Amino acid sequence: MSIAPLIFQVTSADGAAGQPSPLLQMLPFAGILVILYFTMIRPQQKRQKEHQAMVNAVVKGDTIVTTGGLIGKITRVEDTEVVIDAGEGVKLRVLRAMIVEVRGKNTPQPANDTSKS
Repeated sequence: MSIAPLIFQVTSADGAAGQPSPLLQMLPFAGILVILYFTMIRPQQKRQKEHQAMVNAVVKGDTIVTTGGLIGKITRVEDTEVVIDAGEGVKLRVLRAMIVEVRGKNTPQPANDTSKS
């Protein structure tokens, strides 16, 4: 006697019970969305808040780096822009949103800098 007919009877009885709920079928997709939220979206929002706080905290005298790679000392702070001194009297107006890094007032000078401060 073979066990195969018994297995087919059990599987056909389960199949006759009906399809699983559509809500139950969507559960894995909802789980993937939750995982994506906590691994991608939430950290990005946190970085945006930190960047906004950093940009709002800049004051005159801070040394900043822009997205274009310019390094300068802030000479004036306005609502949406800052004016930086890029060296030798070169003044540039930069949007606050373009600030990537604030190095602070006490930034050490490079070893090969021969200018006297």
